[in-house]
Order: sequence, then structure tokens, then C-alpha cells
Amino acid sequence: MRLTLMAGLGLALLCTTAQAATPASRFIQDPYPSTYRPIASGPVLIEHATVLTGTGERLDDADVLVQDGRIAAVGRGLQAPADATRVDARGKWVTPGIIDVHSHLGVYPSPGARAHQDGNEMTGSVTANVWAEHSVWPQDPGFHTALAGGVTTLQVLPGSANLVGGRGVTLKNVSATTYQGMKFPGAPWGLKMACGENPKRVYGGKGVPPMTRMGNVAGYRAAFIDAAEYLKKNAPKDSEPKKKRWWQRGSGEGQDSSGDSGGKRDLKLDTLAGAIHGDILVHIHCYRADEMATMLDLAKEFGFKVAAFHHGVEAYKLADRLAAEGVCGALWADWWGFKMEAFDGIQENIALVDRPANSCAIVHSDSDEGIQRLNQEAAKVIASARRAGMGDITPEHAIRWLTANPARALGVAAQTGTLETGKMGDVVIWNQNPFSVYAQAEQVYIDGARVYDRHDRSRQPVSDFLLGQEVSR
Repeated sequence: MRLTLMAGLGLALLCTTAQAATPASRFIQDPYPSTYRPIASGPVLIEHATVLTGTGERLDDADVLVQDGRIAAVGRGLQAPADATRVDARGKWVTPGIIDVHSHLGVYPSPGARAHQDGNEMTGSVTANVWAEHSVWPQDPGFHTALAGGVTTLQVLPGSANLVGGRGVTLKNVSATTYQGMKFPGAPWGLKMACGENPKRVYGGKGVPPMTRMGNVAGYRAAFIDAAEYLKKNAPKDSEPKKKRWWQRGSGEGQDSSGDSGGKRDLKLDTLAGAIHGDILVHIHCYRADEMATMLDLAKEFGFKVAAFHHGVEAYKLADRLAAEGVCGALWADWWGFKMEAFDGIQENIALVDRPANSCAIVHSDSDEGIQRLNQEAAKVIASARRAGMGDITPEHAIRWLTANPARALGVAAQTGTLETGKMGDVVIWNQNPFSVYAQAEQVYIDGARVYDRHDRSRQPVSDFLLGQEVSR
């Protein structure tokens, strides 16, 4: 109990001191860096389309110019270089590429053979030491079916068996031999955490903690206490407190909760310390409103920031608090009731989370099938809000749930998520309003390269795994 009290009183000082010392920590040094390179492509002018920019703006009979892999201009009557490929998009709609913040493609691939079940390291309730990227199978055919649905960027996460499941990775949805060839350049890691039924079911059934929700919270706190002490031990010497406080250890410098002082590197604590330091974004699988509130308090206790709650079927109950604290809600349109903590879901959830100022509502998949039609999932939200008397949600607003807001949650909003000058040329051309049940992604561009075309078989990539097999496309 004394150790918990010491940590609770001291963490704010430790974290503030460490963060003030340096803007980036060694906890995010990457020994497996991205090797992603945009596909070489010439300039492209998409003409006469209805353009949803992702900024809340709709432009009719407008053009999008992509040059050198970036958005060069958006507007009407644009001029293009003489060698530009011109795409007549009359009657079609153009949006930024769709971003899914919660995917298990590559770590739970389809086909779902047992040999491919690499998403949950169920050897302990806290496995912050594992990285989802080291399980990603680039040949997963699911990447290409997602591409056909307009998905250009996705975060691949560990599963939700553990209190802390490990690091997630953000990928560009391109064909590659290695995951590093897909790895989004400069994107921060995500830390996957889970509250509620999953951890207590997985470990309680084995007779080891956690067995209850109070065991869950105790497990988070113990892990972050160790991480805070580890962070202090690894802080630059000039950031050490000049004077000892009553709640600090009586003697010795840089000791951790186990009494070790040798400075040995710990991969688990690297990740947790990186989250406290603010370099790794925290994404939490959490269904119930009361548990989300507890996790927000836990974040305050240990000085980290929650980027997004995922699934959150009761997020509507604390929509104002989520918005006030700048926390995104990555949610389903209408999944509910499949377990007790998912029982109080409503179809207006996303629309209600979206209402307050500074809100960040996101439509996510958590499904190798749902990721193929996230536009239709968003359309369900629009329909549910209308039925509930909440008025019409415009396409130019709803597209943010699929592009700008997920980019914000992943820390890549400066690079993608909207059709603004200088951002990555990730663009989807739809045959009609993307929120129609009849909508299809006809062409998909990533960094200005046409990587998918519904009417051109040569632009419909096939996984190496499927080569030589009969596949209907």
C-alpha cells in the first residue's frame, strides 16, 4: 500500500520532469525502421467530381491535383502539367483514403488458420514488450480486400486478451514483402490496452490475476508504477530531483520497484515509459462508460494521455467528457449485445459522441469483413441519427469519421486524412455518394499512385498466398 501511495504522489513530478527534459525519448528508437517508399507515379488530375475534403467542406464540380505523391491543389478549373493523367470523374465522388484505427489484418489473417493466430501473447496479463508488427504477415489477402473498400491506412493492433497487449503499428495499405515496406513513415506507435471482461476471463480462468475488474485496475497500476520508476531511472541526470522527498526511496539513486539499480533495459517498461512520456499513443479496448471513466482517471494518475477508446458501446454516456479531454471514440455503428459489457449499446452512439465541440468520433472495424465497407458502416450512423430525430448529417461531415478523425487518433493528421495541399496523395474515387448502399470504390490512389482500379484487372493486386489459386474478384 505504501508503494502505491508513493507512486501516486510522485508520478506527476516524475513524468513532468522527464517530459520537460527532452521532446523525444529513447523508448521510441526503432531498430526495425520503415522502408516504405511511395510508388513512382506521374501527376494526376481528377476532374469534375464532387469532392469531400475531410475538412468539413464539399466542393461540387471540382478537381484534385496530385503531384509528386502529394496533394498539390483542390478546387475548380485547376491547371495541370502537360504530362498529367486526366481522370474524368463527372458524376463521381472523391474523398481522402479511408483510415481504420482498429484492425487485426496481418496478425489474425484470413484465411484464419491456427498457424496464423499471432495477435494475442497470452502468457501474462501485461505484455507491453511485444510489438504487433512482428506478427504482421504481409501476404494476408485481407489487405487487398480492404484496399478495394478504399482503405489506404490502418493501425494493426494486438488482441484484447491482456491488460496491456503490446504496441500497435500503423501501415500504408500497399503490397510489400516485409511489414517494414508497409510501415507508415514517422507514425507513432500505439499501445493497446484492454479493460473489462476479456483480461479477467482469460486469466481468471487460469486461476491467476486478474480475475475481477478490481484485479484489472490493480494490474494496470502495478505496471505503470514500475514504468514510472523506470522512467525516472533512465531520465537524464540533470533532470533528477535535487532533493529527496518523503515519498521517495530512502537511499540510492535510480532504484526500481524490485530494488534493482543496474539499469538493465526492460522491453516491457520501455513501452509503458514511452506511453507516460507521451511518445506512444494509448488505445484502450473498453465498453462500459464507468470503466472508461476509471481509465481516464488512471491516465491522470500516471500522466499519460488516452488517444482513443475502442468499441465503447456506452461512449454516448460520457460524450462530453471525451470531447473535453480530447479523447477519440473509435466505435461500431451497431454491434452490441454479444456479451454483458456490450449490452447497453445504442445505434445512435457515434452520432452522440460526435455532437460536442472538439469531439472525435471514428467508425472502426475490428473485422476483416467490416473493414471492406466502412463507408456503409458510417452510412448506418447517418440513418440511425435521422431516425432518432437528430437531423441530417451531411456527407462532408460524416467523412471525417473515416479520414480526419482516425488520422488524429493515430498521430498522422499532419500527413493524411484530408485533401489539403502538401498531404499524402491518398485518394478514393467513388462511383457515387460514398454513403449510399450502392457505392463502390472505383479507383484508389496511395501517394499519388493508382494502386486499385475496379475496372482494370492489372490494378487489382493479389496476395502471393493466392497466386495459382482460383480466386473470384
